Amino acid sequence: MRTPFVAANWKMHKHLAEAVRYAEIFRGHIQDASVEIALAPPFTALRSLADALTGSPIHVAGQDLHWESQGAFTGKVSAGMLKDAGASHVIIGHSERRHLFGETDEQVNRKVKAAVAGDLTPIVCVGETLDQRDADQTLTVLTEQTQVGLRGLTADQVAELVVAYEPVWAIGTGRNATPDQAQKAHAHIRSELEGIFGADAAAQCRVIYGGSVKPENVAQLSEQPDVDGSLVGGAGLDPDSFAEIVEKS
Repeated sequence: MRTPFVAANWKMHKHLAEAVRYAEIFRGHIQDASVEIALAPPFTALRSLADALTGSPIHVAGQDLHWESQGAFTGKVSAGMLKDAGASHVIIGHSERRHLFGETDEQVNRKVKAAVAGDLTPIVCVGETLDQRDADQTLTVLTEQTQVGLRGLTADQVAELVVAYEPVWAIGTGRNATPDQAQKAHAHIRSELEGIFGADAAAQCRVIYGGSVKPENVAQLSEQPDVDGSLVGGAGLDPDSFAEIVEKS
């Protein structure tokens, strides 16, 4: 059985005091969680949040990283820097990185390899736009993003990472994929993983859903056999709301 994985991506929200206060409230809700949990704050709050969560089962994740370990890359952070700041996970290839900042599948692949080499667990995001869904290209897009994004990894490495299916048309819009739509996409991703990395790796790799996840819809999504948790945006900014999502996952 795969342990569900639930992560809150704060995006560009919360200053240090807000992050620490969130941790204090959230820790009060999470005593003996049966799911694995991660919080992904802005870079500036990583160390403070990690310190505030010391002794808890809650992980801290970076929202992005650069594929080089150091160098003249103004504004970027490396895997080692994230690790040094207290992160154990990192989100890679989020739709906003792809569509607002032009990140490619090849760049995602370089970042995934850098994360693995830096002892960080990648949360690798894949997903189609509304135009691609309307053109019946969802599965083609997922195949391409999965194959290129994970190219060159071993089966053991894939077994340990997390893939997040996030339909771009459902992020920040209040819309979300139906449980059946999510299951179809997740099953396809797992099939791709099996074809490339083998049945064991595919069975162990957690494929989570991201796209307007809320306390009201998370239980139905989590009931699907290939949905192993969620990547939460807006609803993850409130510690009470996110705790409810964790509880229902």
